[in-house]
Amino acid sequence: MDTSTILKAWKQQQFRPVYWFEGEESYFIDALIEEAEKNILTPEEAAFNLIVLYGKETAWSDVVNACMRYPVFAQKQVVILKEAQQMKEIEKLESYLQQPSPATILLVAYKEKRIDGRSKLSKLLKEKAELLVANKVKENELPGWIQQYLKQKGYEPTQKAVLLVADHIGNDLSRVVNELEKLFIHLKERKKITEEDIEHCIGISKEFNLFEFQSAIGKKNVAQSFRILQYFEQNPKAAPMQMMLPLLYSYFAKVYMLLTAKGDDKAIAAQTGINGWFIKDYRQTANLYGYQGIESALLLLHEYNLKSIGIHSTGNAEGKLLKEFLGKLLYH
Repeated sequence: MDTSTILKAWKQQQFRPVYWFEGEESYFIDALIEEAEKNILTPEEAAFNLIVLYGKETAWSDVVNACMRYPVFAQKQVVILKEAQQMKEIEKLESYLQQPSPATILLVAYKEKRIDGRSKLSKLLKEKAELLVANKVKENELPGWIQQYLKQKGYEPTQKAVLLVADHIGNDLSRVVNELEKLFIHLKERKKITEEDIEHCIGISKEFNLFEFQSAIGKKNVAQSFRILQYFEQNPKAAPMQMMLPLLYSYFAKVYMLLTAKGDDKAIAAQTGINGWFIKDYRQTANLYGYQGIESALLLLHEYNLKSIGIHSTGNAEGKLLKEFLGKLLYH
């Protein structure tokens, strides 16, 4: 079951007695809980029939007692248990799950982790509840998720605008959405989103960012690579070495996988984790560097990652280490 399917059922006034939302991506869980809190009941019904509890300060018996009461001037009541992962003896909710009240809609937000799949509680949830596992959006799926989110909101972003957001913010969806909400205010009635909008509203340079740095290195564009590196040196918060090197390692590791991948672009994307938008760019990098060049790049990244944390290092400043690394990489 996914978020959109649950929301569609709710709009049609179709409800299950128990909803259990768990997993690492809190954005999906928070969105469902907010919708339930605001819209399952009318404001008049919610005044008497909406109960919100918090795991840290709630005993399992309090949850059961709340669920077993009768609605007041309404057919249903809603009981929401937030931060359920902090509740002690949560497994004792098993007794309620076996026979939930037909007059109650119980929603449980169990964030940051999952219930042990071997437990009795987990088996009961699969049998008796509407279970949503909220997983993190994968790196290669993030641009597509951002583009779809903007489309649903009625906006038309350029491809580069989407990539800038994905590259700079990463897959923390709550932060992505917060930054985009700021952007919507700036746009007012305008629906087109450009990289200039991203630069102005979210503070991401359209020319000097990790995505452009990776692209310049992938194309062996020496002048542009060092130009961006100089910007990073002057603005150390824009791309710390400990952020930059793992990103580049991931990039070259995918290029290495591409060298042995088979099939069409869709099959290659599935095998390597490369976003379909970028397969052409990754192929270009593979051709420019070749097997030996890609292997050397991976070894070099490993070496300088160790140096960045003081291993086998002569104590050079971060900027000097990065210039040294880039010189060896591009002039290999």
